[in-house]
Amino acid sequence: MTNTGYATMSVASILAETAKRMPENVALIFGEQKITYAELWDQTLAYAGALRARGIGPGDAVALLVPNVPDFPRAYYAILSLGAVVVPVHALLKADEIAYVLRDSGSRLLICAAPLLGEGAKGAAIAGIETLSVLVPDEMLAQAPFARLEDEARAADPIDSYVPRNPFDTATILYTSGTTGKPKGAEGCHFSLVEQVNTLSGDAFDVTPEDRILGCLPLFHTFGQTCVMNLGFRIGSAIVLVPKFDGATALSLLNAHQCTIMTGVPTMYIALLEAAKSNPERPPLRYGMSGGAAIPVAVIERMKEVYGIDIHEGYGLTETSPVATFNHRGRPTRVGTVGQPIWGVDVEIADAEIDDRIELLPRGELGEIIVRGHNLMKGYLHLPEANAEAVVDGWFRTGDLGTKSDDDYVTIVDRKKDMIVRNGYNVYPREVEEVLSTHPAVAMVAVFGVSDATRGQEIVAAVTLMPGQTVDPSDLVAFAQEQVAAYKYPRRVEILEVLPLGPSGKVLKRELVARFDTA
Repeated sequence: MTNTGYATMSVASILAETAKRMPENVALIFGEQKITYAELWDQTLAYAGALRARGIGPGDAVALLVPNVPDFPRAYYAILSLGAVVVPVHALLKADEIAYVLRDSGSRLLICAAPLLGEGAKGAAIAGIETLSVLVPDEMLAQAPFARLEDEARAADPIDSYVPRNPFDTATILYTSGTTGKPKGAEGCHFSLVEQVNTLSGDAFDVTPEDRILGCLPLFHTFGQTCVMNLGFRIGSAIVLVPKFDGATALSLLNAHQCTIMTGVPTMYIALLEAAKSNPERPPLRYGMSGGAAIPVAVIERMKEVYGIDIHEGYGLTETSPVATFNHRGRPTRVGTVGQPIWGVDVEIADAEIDDRIELLPRGELGEIIVRGHNLMKGYLHLPEANAEAVVDGWFRTGDLGTKSDDDYVTIVDRKKDMIVRNGYNVYPREVEEVLSTHPAVAMVAVFGVSDATRGQEIVAAVTLMPGQTVDPSDLVAFAQEQVAAYKYPRRVEILEVLPLGPSGKVLKRELVARFDTA
């Protein structure tokens, strides 16, 4: 074992330090509650005391199945402050999927919120571990007969402070919604997670202790966890928690709490634009941040018109903690790009056809986006083959195709595996999606390939419409045909009520392919 020296670090310090420096600042706004940093840290130490009394200690994995309510940060930092590992579970998983995550991560315990106990407790039972509940009211105890973390926290002695860890010890295991096979557990270490918020707060984002951030991204996902919760707490901002997102609720919360920053995925901005039509009041937003999936240029332009703000787009993955590039504060935002690499992180373009080594391509050429720096995960838990495939010559291969300009702005063209080959020509769905998203009737669009006996693949677009709009699919085909080359336009347009979405707002194209690929 190499000697890593004597440095220590903990993600729990993010909350502990702010509670010390700005105890009276509001950390969380939830419904009528306002919780200060001092209160939140005291509650966290009490939760940690209860977990310690159950034998949870350094290196133990504890799973967390909790929506965007104050119990998420309380339990998250309580687990980390014991030197244990937090395993956030996606709130929409079913019992068998939850059991897989619990078993694979070696979780000792599941902390589950009352509304999610149906699947959560069942999953824990399948995995053979105990469920500890939060938010179960007294009158529900008969139906949900689990020990309540709140009760145990009142009875236990709170811990004094967080346990210092080696910077490279695992802090979180986040399961990536695998496009193929079982989800993989990406291990994040204390160093990468702390360095990520320090880099973002010092350099890339413009966030102050006076800011109020709308916390509508799910906290179980890397984007909400790092770019809203950890970042907001590092700086001392207030986070307005939104347990279930819809446009009208979000706009009324933005107004009621005078939010200054919005962080979301493209679908959320589309919903805010829709909500603005029936609610004339506008919040004092300074800017918005978008990630998780490509935001159409048309949406950025409409946000500027309707809300008067610039949307700063960034890019990253669970495996990159998550931010790798961003349209930095104080530099011109370049619409249609995901900005420049963050401080201390290298982002380059490599030949996508070569698997066993990294061959860098010149500026402007299209290839696979690769990343190295302080933000890389430790690896996928128990998956040496997946690690060897993902990290080559020290670079993480993202599976995304893109280009890099002379002044370092990165443009994402598409996922490597989403590229369509029609009649021998490469078609990048993103380009066609950008065109269709400018049609006034279209809300969201996903372009994908289905198998075709004569052409190899044929191009299909699935769209959802703006409320109150109707359009004939053949008109959308013609609209695209006018603006892109003949081999690129979709031959079929399917109008759907909703598109299947993953936790970060990405459209699950494999589900669309499965549904419409009849060959």
